[in-house]
Amino acid sequence: MVFVKLCGMNSEAAVAAALEAGADALGFVFAPSVRRVSPAEARRLAAPARGRASCVAVMLHPTAAEVGEVMQQFAPDALQTDWSDEAVLSAEARRIWWPVLRSDRALPLSLPARVLFEGPVSGAGEAADWTMARSLASTTQLILAGGLHSGNVATAIRAVQPFGVDVSSGIESEPGRKCATRIHEFVRAARAAAAEK
Repeated sequence: MVFVKLCGMNSEAAVAAALEAGADALGFVFAPSVRRVSPAEARRLAAPARGRASCVAVMLHPTAAEVGEVMQQFAPDALQTDWSDEAVLSAEARRIWWPVLRSDRALPLSLPARVLFEGPVSGAGEAADWTMARSLASTTQLILAGGLHSGNVATAIRAVQPFGVDVSSGIESEPGRKCATRIHEFVRAARAAAAEK
């Protein structure tokens, strides 16, 4: 079994398709992006997913106030933001934190139980360093992101052996617009690859 996170949820149709496909986690983006939603919008969109999939707040270099607003209004199951953002996180946020490590940055000496590993820029469709990712995946629960889509996710899973995979632009018909068909194809391809192990 592989953990599947679908990121950039910004419409009721996208959330419905993700749940129908059986995603394990849905990401809601609060960083500058065509996929950005407000905490109130995210709370509304995530309502059908509560108890069925983890609802993840995706941030990038937020202020402490922004983290507080998302924690209070959206009440995420997990908070995803870069490793370098730790200083602005409250104790409550740290408890649910999935740090993002990037293939072009130095890695911390000790890793938490779960990390997200991706390329230099989130949501750009750029692949991460799979060799580095495989090395990390042997020591922590690694969720692989960056440039994944239904056509390469099986290869990525075989190469990296990650705990999970994360996709955003790879399930879109155009930037910011999720495609139900691509959502289903991605989840199906990831599950099939994991079943081969």
